Amino acid sequence: MQVYDIREISGGVYWVGARDWNRRLFDALIPLPQGTTYNAYVVRGSEKTALIDTVNPGFEEELEARIRLVADAEGLDYVVMNHAEPDHAGAIPHVMKLSKDASLVTTEKGAKMAQIYFGVPQERIIIVNDDDTIDLGGKTLKFIEAPWQHWPETMFTYLVENKVLFPCDFLGFHTAYGSYGDEIEEFVPFAQRFFGEILMPFRKMGQKALEKIEALDIEFIAPSHGPIHRDPERILNLYRTWTAGDTREKVVVVYVSMWNSTEAMIKAMVDSLMAEGIEVSLHNLVNADLGDLARDLVDSRGIVLGTPTVLGGMHPLAIYAAHLVKALRPPLKYGVVLSSYGWGGGAVKQAAEILGPTKIEVVGAVDVHGPPTDDVYQQIADLGKQLTDKIKGQA
Repeated sequence: MQVYDIREISGGVYWVGARDWNRRLFDALIPLPQGTTYNAYVVRGSEKTALIDTVNPGFEEELEARIRLVADAEGLDYVVMNHAEPDHAGAIPHVMKLSKDASLVTTEKGAKMAQIYFGVPQERIIIVNDDDTIDLGGKTLKFIEAPWQHWPETMFTYLVENKVLFPCDFLGFHTAYGSYGDEIEEFVPFAQRFFGEILMPFRKMGQKALEKIEALDIEFIAPSHGPIHRDPERILNLYRTWTAGDTREKVVVVYVSMWNSTEAMIKAMVDSLMAEGIEVSLHNLVNADLGDLARDLVDSRGIVLGTPTVLGGMHPLAIYAAHLVKALRPPLKYGVVLSSYGWGGGAVKQAAEILGPTKIEVVGAVDVHGPPTDDVYQQIADLGKQLTDKIKGQA
């Protein structure tokens, strides 16, 4: 008989999710060095039972088996969909088929998604708004609309009596290890990676979400990825900093080089910045981990982009990185572009076109024909000093 780990995180509240140890890529984009979890929770009241979120497609049977250890899988009263993305809602059809009388609880926008993606009939959906509640018998579920964390339909669920917040993606991170945050050695780096990859583009909405839960008495935060937080202030304080866009005297350097000329320029810039006491994070795009880059973008004040010219424009890897910066909308203030070319330029112009719509102030650029000379190295040193002055002058 299969033995399943069931975690009672608070009285009548059980973790019944799944650990995906082997997954190494999310959304065909985000690296998962330690896999991830799809957290789901059973909440049992004296009269009714609710399931908070479900699991990724392929883990339906595992979810069902865990539910059966703590509740009647055919007798669930409510399935709460905090977020419609398949890694959290993919098992809804399976669960709703098992519990034929269960109602799906979600926001108005979530209801439309549940019908489109999961075929849930309208008559089985309960639409909730801010501060609406459901009584399970001695346990009250309170719903908090939190749009754009990180889809438009997202909401949080708060279990009033147990003081447990279920915020889905918000306040979570990717790892299949551990059950509680204090068991994760790389807690901050993993949390920062996740924020940078998923939630950084929605910082302002994240601030509003934090404001909505500020007055709640929270003892446990039970997200839908990664460990449960039994020290809520640890993750909340990090999110207060990150959603505010607070940065450090730090520059993220991303580059690609074909014949070492661009790399030589980048190394000269790194030396110039470090000599002035600037923290530098270096990412060679040939082998960079996207999650590490996203993590460093969260609190960097400046960026240096290095790229050779390829067929009249930026190297494809540099184009990808520039578009990524544009999409993730990090709190960067200042930028520098370094480029080299063999028989024709164009990379600097394309970089300016891509980064132009952002709020990044391009302090300057160095574009060199062939390998860098002593004069070029002096230009780089001077530009590094200008970037340093900008970084250190930022309040």
